[in-house]
Amino acid sequence: MASLKDVKVKIAAVKKTKQITKAMNMVASAKLRNAQARIERFRPYAEKFYGMLGDLAKGADGSVHPLLEQRDEIKTVGIILATSDRGLCGSFNANLITQARKLAAAKKAEGKTVKFICVGKKGRDAVRKAGYEIMAQYTDQMNSFDFTLANRLGLEVISAFLKGELDEVLLIFGQFVSIARQLPETLALLPMASQEPAAETKAQSTIDYTYEPSIEGLLAELLPRFIKVQVYRGLLETSASEHAARMASMDNATRNCDDMVQALTLQYNKARQATITRELMDIVGGAEALKG
Repeated sequence: MASLKDVKVKIAAVKKTKQITKAMNMVASAKLRNAQARIERFRPYAEKFYGMLGDLAKGADGSVHPLLEQRDEIKTVGIILATSDRGLCGSFNANLITQARKLAAAKKAEGKTVKFICVGKKGRDAVRKAGYEIMAQYTDQMNSFDFTLANRLGLEVISAFLKGELDEVLLIFGQFVSIARQLPETLALLPMASQEPAAETKAQSTIDYTYEPSIEGLLAELLPRFIKVQVYRGLLETSASEHAARMASMDNATRNCDDMVQALTLQYNKARQATITRELMDIVGGAEALKG
């Protein structure tokens, strides 16, 4: 059995750990409020943009713009993997990395070359360990970023697609559903496929719009912006998911610390009681010996 001093040292260490996890929980909670507000403001715009561009693209063929081109053979696939730079957020990063590995393995099994663009240290380290080629990496960005990062990523994948270095581009990010739920999501960015409306939407929408300037002119302006908007949405979703996952993880760690302190305190009291009992028995035994 551990000595009283050892148990007291353990209790003190666990209490210090609890202070750290509680502070990290509060920091993550504050960051989550800001990140959640950003994604809730931006998500309707991104979804409306996606729907509007799909409506435009369905009336045009692939020859209208190079970003709409459906290539006969897809040889190289680019995957943008958005993860966090830091850990201590439960299985959040592991879920994203697992999804990326499965997708990359499936594409590789089809005979395609897979290249990664990594945002976040955790994803970069995992991709590097798996042996895939990393086209570009953006680390120490997820703590504080704006549309500039999405603009750089968008320009990079558009340039690679137009040059023929990539034939398909996919985005993997953490979708923020709620504080308790974050899901790994895969979004096809390039080539931009025309979106077929659902049956009920098709029945309700019978209006044909006249666009000015032409559809071709609008697509030339909006398609590059669409890529950047969707990348930015993925980064915002990942940021909010990271803070939510870290807050939940630190909350669980704080409760575990409370349980450990309680168990160690019980162990300390038992050891202390056992020591007192032994000392009393020694005193009684000595007194009886003196009487004899």
